[in-house]
Amino acid sequence: METLELFIDGKFVPAKSGDEREIEYPANGQIHIRAAEAGKEDAKAAIASARKEFDTGNWTKTTYAQRGEILRKVANRLIAERDEIGRMESMDTGKTYAEGKADVDDVASVFNYYADMAYADGGRVVEPSMDGISSKIVHEPVGVCALIMPWNYPLLQASWKVAPALLAGNTIIMKPSELTPSTTHYLTKILIEEGVEPGAVQLLLGSGAEVGPVLTESPDVDMVSFTGGLVTGRSIMASAAGTVKRVALELGGKNPNVIFADADMEAAIDNALTGIFLDSGQVCSAGSRLIVEESIKDEVVNELVKRAANIKMGASFDEGVETGPLISKEHREKVMAYVDRAIEQGAKVLVGGEIPEGELAEGYFYPPTILGECTRDMDCVHDESFGPVLTVETFSGDTDEEKEANALEIANDTYYGLAGAVWTSNAGRAERMARAMRHGTIWINDYHPYVAPAEWGGMKQSGNGRELGPTGLAEYQEIKHIWHNTKPAPAGWFKN
Repeated sequence: METLELFIDGKFVPAKSGDEREIEYPANGQIHIRAAEAGKEDAKAAIASARKEFDTGNWTKTTYAQRGEILRKVANRLIAERDEIGRMESMDTGKTYAEGKADVDDVASVFNYYADMAYADGGRVVEPSMDGISSKIVHEPVGVCALIMPWNYPLLQASWKVAPALLAGNTIIMKPSELTPSTTHYLTKILIEEGVEPGAVQLLLGSGAEVGPVLTESPDVDMVSFTGGLVTGRSIMASAAGTVKRVALELGGKNPNVIFADADMEAAIDNALTGIFLDSGQVCSAGSRLIVEESIKDEVVNELVKRAANIKMGASFDEGVETGPLISKEHREKVMAYVDRAIEQGAKVLVGGEIPEGELAEGYFYPPTILGECTRDMDCVHDESFGPVLTVETFSGDTDEEKEANALEIANDTYYGLAGAVWTSNAGRAERMARAMRHGTIWINDYHPYVAPAEWGGMKQSGNGRELGPTGLAEYQEIKHIWHNTKPAPAGWFKN
């Protein structure tokens, strides 16, 4: 069985300790690959190599145009090898093969977008209206960037960080989740083969608890970009404070999906299913809070329950499968505990809520689950399950203004602020709600689409900073002002 190695100082190497981790296929719990388990000494070696390359190597000496062409070649490789990379993604995550291949398409679009951005960053000339003065703003790389990725979209989340970080001229240390290392390992090979300086890319596999603090505390790391859970994000922020390094965080969400009575019901119901049950709910922007107008609650919820019960679960490569397992046994136990707590607090399971039997029993499957009779004082309404669990809340009002105000109050009643949606045929209402909802992305009469040119990120405790779009590149750039006096002369301020 193959063992994935670390990539440090320009070569693939085993962990210094010799330790390895077994990687499971979540659909049946079987080991399908092994990965080197990095320790503190491996992390220190990766930092030293990245630091050396940034300070004295060739990568930062290349031009934006040269780096952009490399990103384009990477995108082409991804498309050419889409089926195999999609298979790797599905084996690690358990998501359907169709989802795995679709993720590769999205990854390629990100690399192509930032390849195009190589020709759009010319800095800015400042006009001080002074003779003999040249004044300009230039963008320079931040330095050594630690990129820490989650397990739900391993390659996609890597691309959101890797593409802009490399385009800006940084050196990077990639740290994928210990559960899903395969596609990030493969991306490392592609990056080097397509022209990235070997010292500019380091890859650490294994436990974040082991190597994470080394990365976040090191004075030789200039930036940490992390996507993952809120608790870990808080820890990273505190750890990085000692060296005042730049930190970008995307920490999940508890995302409201608001449906008004005048919405297109067929579209709203269909997208509500996609919003929460895509990838078994293991999506940071999942529409896990259904907030529906009271007058249509029964119509909407009854139809959702009927359709959720018919969603076909199964292994990634099985015919007709619509959703796969959860990532691990431990994660399924967390989701089960979340549902049990909801029941204790008064929620009612309308569909799902029990581990399937039969042929699915070997894997980490949990069915699409809908919780009714939810109120805002329940933990299930405020906490993120990161699983296929939908809570239902309602709003009403005697006037349109009251309905909007009540829906908005519920939608914003969360310490998260990543994404949300509003469904209505009233264009004015849609715009008012979208502007007032305190979430980084708002969909109107849609759910889940994103495009590489549009910034992504959260408000409140969903994190700080943005990925994608021009701002996603700016996260990896320092701004420098260069003032050049072409006619130097004494200032004459002091007389002696």
